[in-house]
Amino acid sequence: MKNIFKIHPLTYLIAIIMILTGHFKLYICFTLILFIHEMGHITFSIIFKWNIKRIVILPFGMLLKFEDNLNKPLKEEFIISIMGIIFQTIFIIFIHNEYLLLASNSILLFNLLPIYPLDGAKILNILLNKITSFKNSYFLTLLISYISIIFLLSFFIINKIFFLVLALIPLIFNLFRLVENRNYIFNKFLLERYLFNFNFKKKIVIKTVKDMKRDYYHFIKKDNKLIGEKLYLYNYFNSCK
Repeated sequence: MKNIFKIHPLTYLIAIIMILTGHFKLYICFTLILFIHEMGHITFSIIFKWNIKRIVILPFGMLLKFEDNLNKPLKEEFIISIMGIIFQTIFIIFIHNEYLLLASNSILLFNLLPIYPLDGAKILNILLNKITSFKNSYFLTLLISYISIIFLLSFFIINKIFFLVLALIPLIFNLFRLVENRNYIFNKFLLERYLFNFNFKKKIVIKTVKDMKRDYYHFIKKDNKLIGEKLYLYNYFNSCK
């Protein structure tokens, strides 16, 4: 079986820094809390039969990459996103230790930051998808992620907290990659809607593909006629050839 775990190089560097500065016990607590947190995500990913492609171990968190559709139910994604926090909180309630509590609070605050792909940004994106289109939700999530990263970088540099600057580097590169691939992501979202049959119970009328939302089947209004999304997307992709 192919190993799905990958350790980011900066994770080794942060570990060495913490050990050399006399924070070995705290580092072990961080590692334990991260494992508990991620088990929440992984457990419910398995329950909902999401295909995990890779688990990347970052300095202060883990990143799950899935081989799945972008049109997965928002409810499932929300449950998977919050289960890390819930598993972590339940664990801390029963284990009273000052190092574990410090590690847990630090990881909790870090993961709730609205920076993609942290849990805070995923939950934000899910909420945005409930009120606006997929394209708008994706754009707003990336915009808020950029603003948050700039603020945190400035704060850490001004206060000379350089090991936390290092912890942000993987998030910065990941954010650059997401922005660069934004058109690919949107087209993948549309192509899935055309190729696969999703059982969406809610239906709405929209004007263009840019207005398409998750969890909805769409009718596109054109020339005072309503066109089902399958037919509309067929014409859309053929016109792009």
